[in-house]
Amino acid sequence: STPAVSPQVGSHRDISLESLSLFRLLEPQIEILVVGTGDRVERLHPATLKQMRECGIAVEVQDTANACATFNFLMNERRLVAAGLIPP
Repeated sequence: STPAVSPQVGSHRDISLESLSLFRLLEPQIEILVVGTGDRVERLHPATLKQMRECGIAVEVQDTANACATFNFLMNERRLVAAGLIPP
């Protein structure tokens, strides 16, 4: 099963390095975190994205419907991927 964004995340504004900490603890370490921000693509704080990259994890931010499709595609490619999805 795929980890979800931690429970304190109600919207894209709640996504922080702390709320994404679960994804940095996974073993084996994921390469890509796909974040679905609901009905539309929302910008995440640039510092959060930078800190995730520094941990070796690329972050792909999309609306949730496209994030699900991207996650499935990456899984089929056998990539080490996780998804954090905010319901639309």
